[in-house]
Amino acid sequence: MTKYKLEIEYIGTKYSGWQIQDDSPSVQGAIQNAIFKFCGENTECYSAGRTDAGVHAIRMPAHIELSKEYDPYKILMATNFHLQQSNEDISILNVEKVHDDFHARFSCKKRYYIYKILNRPTRPIIDNQRVWWVYHPLDTELMDKVAQNLVGKHDFSSFRASECQAKSPIKTLDEISVKRNGDLIEISLNAKSFLHHQVRNIVGTLEMVGRHKLTEQQFIDILEAKDRTKAGPTAPACGLYFEKAEY
Repeated sequence: MTKYKLEIEYIGTKYSGWQIQDDSPSVQGAIQNAIFKFCGENTECYSAGRTDAGVHAIRMPAHIELSKEYDPYKILMATNFHLQQSNEDISILNVEKVHDDFHARFSCKKRYYIYKILNRPTRPIIDNQRVWWVYHPLDTELMDKVAQNLVGKHDFSSFRASECQAKSPIKTLDEISVKRNGDLIEISLNAKSFLHHQVRNIVGTLEMVGRHKLTEQQFIDILEAKDRTKAGPTAPACGLYFEKAEY
């Protein structure tokens, strides 16, 4: 068997998420189907992150194993051909051979996410389903200041989805920043791993800070409460992007 690392770009709007589903389209299913059409092999495509329905990826690492050795460029072009023929919103950006001990998920040392908010009175057209549209003004300087309370090792139960299957709610957030460029606000986060909906729950709560609905001390109290019901709403999936991973 030969192992290959893939880097993948996709718009998640029409997919049920990364993971293959029996009754709905998935990113993993579309890629595996394209590879089968190319070489006739049924292979499982493992990714660095299992994004939810509607979440996008700028450069998602993944890996596959094939019994026959191929030129990586042939895999790249053939897989993209079949993805295009099937009208998938997925593109393979790069393919390379890797060692047998490489695993896209378990070898990953750090994951980077970006959440995009369009902050203006009028609704998006070009960026529809690519951003969270928030029409009331947001105080991004305050959001960034308050967000720094999340950096480090914490019990993130207040920002954890009820269906999260992680063994522990304790995670270490390495960095978070909130930056504005005109009407676009980007919230960037990186850590070795995240809880289910952790990023979206953090963003939903920071949005309340930006509207001056929560003070910094109230935000700290929410973190320390370790209670999901105390935090803000889950931000929409459409604004979330898996940016990249480190190995």
